[in-house]
Amino acid sequence: MKNSQNHHGQRNRVEEEALINLKLPKELLLRIFSFLDVTALCRCAQVSSSWNILALDGSNWQRIDLFNFQRDIEGAVVENIARRSGGFLKKLSLRGCQSVGDNAMKTFSQQCHNIEDLNLDKCTRITDITCISLARNGRKLQRLDLTSCSNITDESLKALGEGCPMLNHINISWCDSVTERGIEKLAHGCTKLRTFIAKGRSFIDNECVVHLANYCPNLEAVNFNGAVALTDESIQKLAQSCTTLRYLCLSGCVNLTDTSLLTLAQHCTRLSTFEAASCSQFTDNGFQALARNCHYLEKMDLEDCVLITDTTLSHLAVGCPRLEQLVLVKNSKKKSHLIAKSC
Repeated sequence: MKNSQNHHGQRNRVEEEALINLKLPKELLLRIFSFLDVTALCRCAQVSSSWNILALDGSNWQRIDLFNFQRDIEGAVVENIARRSGGFLKKLSLRGCQSVGDNAMKTFSQQCHNIEDLNLDKCTRITDITCISLARNGRKLQRLDLTSCSNITDESLKALGEGCPMLNHINISWCDSVTERGIEKLAHGCTKLRTFIAKGRSFIDNECVVHLANYCPNLEAVNFNGAVALTDESIQKLAQSCTTLRYLCLSGCVNLTDTSLLTLAQHCTRLSTFEAASCSQFTDNGFQALARNCHYLEKMDLEDCVLITDTTLSHLAVGCPRLEQLVLVKNSKKKSHLIAKSC
């Protein structure tokens, strides 16, 4: 009896699926499938042979995030996806896929030449071979995340600078083998850069910043967290050249003084997020200038800016009406004071 019911149910599902295929044109079914994520597409591919063809059609695989689907994937999976999606694929996230190596990424870059957004965060096995292959085949690449790819060197940045002129966003945080030479090659070739993130990179020095300022005047978001070698000279150059800055992180840049703040206030009036944790030489004078000119500020991190007083908070409360988030760790009274002034 139970086997009979199962057989009847399977037959009904086949009939219903066949009816859908008859009632709806292939183009409409493909459009419906295009709204599904990777998991749903894989499930649909198992329904029937006709749905398998529809679900695995390259047009449905334009944006893929394997982080939430299956992080511990092998390189063969990436190669299969590349062959299946081909030129349709525009965005791929392999964040955390530590088993993926250069061979898979070479196949990927050769097959998916229209890729625009690629996230390789914590893909620790990839090397310069991957970036060189991307540079040869991915001239449409706009966003690249290489966070914690410790085998990446200056050769990668040189190749990207020569082969990816459309690149506008790059993250090389904790890429321990990159130097000032690589930054120069990247900036010289990728003049459309709008976002440059290099957290935890102590090698970032004045020359690196000057290269970015000279070649990439359209920068809007910059993160130099932990760049202890930076001085006011480089931040002055950055502010004067990149006047459209909206996000700037200088946390841990301990050698900076109010001179940097005064220049930012003068040239970067569109700043909306400013992070300056542990910048222990900043004082009320510098933040007063920011408050006077940077009225679009929404978020600030001033943790361990030990020289500021309630004067800074009063100026921010009056001059920055959009300020919603202010980090002042270990000093809740000052935070409360700002909130009271803003209301």
